[in-house]
Amino acid sequence: MLSAVIAGGTTVLLGVSGAGKSTLANALVGHDVMSVQAARDVDGKGRHTTTTRNLFVLPGGGVLIDTPGLRGVGLWDAETGVGQVFSEIEELARDCRFHDCAHEAEPGCAVAAAIEDGTLPVRRLESFRKLMRENQRLVAKTDARLRGEIRRDWKRTMAAGRAAVEFKRNGRLR
Repeated sequence: MLSAVIAGGTTVLLGVSGAGKSTLANALVGHDVMSVQAARDVDGKGRHTTTTRNLFVLPGGGVLIDTPGLRGVGLWDAETGVGQVFSEIEELARDCRFHDCAHEAEPGCAVAAAIEDGTLPVRRLESFRKLMRENQRLVAKTDARLRGEIRRDWKRTMAAGRAAVEFKRNGRLR
């Protein structure tokens, strides 16, 4: 099945070390073209074996590029892409009462209404939020203004938390 999907094109295997890229390459080529090692007994994870990029012509057509393992794969300023992948959330958000709606407890939130009536799965919104948070952290690494905004928001949240604890303990605010 996978062979039919990648036939006629160029396919690149990307992933962390020990994920099984070379094992998959061997299976797609039809014989052992890459050395592989058994998974570690200690944690069951694969071992780093491939150290160079390799190009293979596939028997059903197309080519396959096997790459060494990556330390990590992540987003880089992907807000537009996240918006496209979750276009239904972006579209619903246009109908929210407030333009800066966080889709949590605001009145007139079209996204929350869609979750309530079942037209938008909760898991979809959670995935959207997670990717947006990850993207914000990545962008903040290079954007001092955004880092400052995040720091100010965090300080406000922490101050509100401390005030709530103080009120709970003493029944009054400072």
